[in-house]
Amino acid sequence: MKQILSPTLLLLIFLFLCTTASGQSSAPATAPSGPTAVSVQSSPPAPATSGPSGPADIISVLQKAGDFATFIGLLKSSQVDALINTQLKKSNQGFTVFAPTDTAFAGLKTGTLNSFSDEQKAALTKFHVIPSFLAISQFQTISNPIHTQAAGENTAEFPLNVIGNGTHVNITTGLVNTTVDSTVYSDGQLAVYEIPQVLLSQGILSPQAPAPALVPPKPKKASPLNALAPSSSTTASVDSSDASGLPHYVPIVVSVGLTILAAMSLSL
Repeated sequence: MKQILSPTLLLLIFLFLCTTASGQSSAPATAPSGPTAVSVQSSPPAPATSGPSGPADIISVLQKAGDFATFIGLLKSSQVDALINTQLKKSNQGFTVFAPTDTAFAGLKTGTLNSFSDEQKAALTKFHVIPSFLAISQFQTISNPIHTQAAGENTAEFPLNVIGNGTHVNITTGLVNTTVDSTVYSDGQLAVYEIPQVLLSQGILSPQAPAPALVPPKPKKASPLNALAPSSSTTASVDSSDASGLPHYVPIVVSVGLTILAAMSLSL
């Protein structure tokens, strides 16, 4: 019995070992062949945050809008564009610009713009610029006349009155009545409004003539000393008059004396 069970037991053990070995060989290998790489899902890059872009450039604003070539030329030739851009960087007061379209300039009397001097062109350009930011709503309460870059504190020659009633804005200068057609640009510091007419004023058409230069008075010529002394002719005339006066008295004295002597001789 021991001889029969022993081979059977050995066969069972052998089959068990074979089954275990085949199971281990069929299992997938999990051992890494190299360094374990950690898989990390990458997130999309965050958008770059840029700082403030800085104040707007008046020429770029008008060029982007289009139909302002003539006004752009005036801004450049008078250097008002540099004034606006420089002040926008230095202060928060802002600017308001009424920009006439090319059609507005074409509506002027033929030769008007070409007849202007450089001084008049500069005054014309500055008359369209207000040295403060004004939104459309502020034209309802603003105090008129408005001080422009051309007028400064003197608004007599450059009167600009702007009256708003919500969405409609009316502009008068004494020579021109017009309206604001649309808002070209507004960012809280620079406001640009399109207007269909060129703003003219008496100060532009008739600029004040410059004051004449003061001419120093001519020094008086020194009078010669002999000019102050009486002339010899004057002295001679006085002397001659005195000398000629004596003979008038001499004959009278002589005649009186002779008469007395004759009377005395007769009495004797």
